[in-house]
Amino acid sequence: MPNQYASRDARTGLEVQVTGDFPEDPDDRVRIARTTNLFTRLMSTILATENDTERRERFRAIETQLEVADALIRGDFDEVQSLMRQTLHAMGITDEQLADVERQLREQFEAFRNMNPDALPGDLPPGFPWGGLSGLGPSEDTPDDEDEDDRPLDDRGLPRS
Repeated sequence: MPNQYASRDARTGLEVQVTGDFPEDPDDRVRIARTTNLFTRLMSTILATENDTERRERFRAIETQLEVADALIRGDFDEVQSLMRQTLHAMGITDEQLADVERQLREQFEAFRNMNPDALPGDLPPGFPWGGLSGLGPSEDTPDDEDEDDRPLDDRGLPRS
C-alpha cells in the first residue's frame, strides 16, 4: 500500500500531496517531508505573485533549478553544464565572458598550486567564496551529539528551536 505525505501552505491554502512507496528509514521520511514542504512553499510563493511576467519568470527559474538538481543527482554533468550555460545566457552572460571567468579561475588555481606544492587537486585557495571549508570538522559551537536535522519539525518542515 502506498504512503502519502501532504503539505499545506497556510498563507495561500495550496496543498501538495506526494504518494508512493516510501523507504522505512525515518531520516528518508524526514527528507520527503522537508522536500515536499519546500516545494509547497515555493509553489505558493510563485502563485501568490500578482505580476504575470514576474510569476512566469519565477516558474522558469524554479523549473531550471529542479532540472539542474535532477541532472546532478543522476550524475549527468553534460546536462548540468548545458543547463547552467542556458541560465547564464538568459542572464545576458556571453560565451566570451564565461571563457574569461574560466581563464581567471584556472590562473588563480595554478597560482595557488605554485604557492602550495603539497595542495591536493580538490583543495581551494583561502578566500575563495566557496572554498576554505573542505576538511573542517564540525563547528566548535555545535555539539557533535546534537544534529539540527534530528530536531522535531514545525508545520513548515523546519526544525523547531
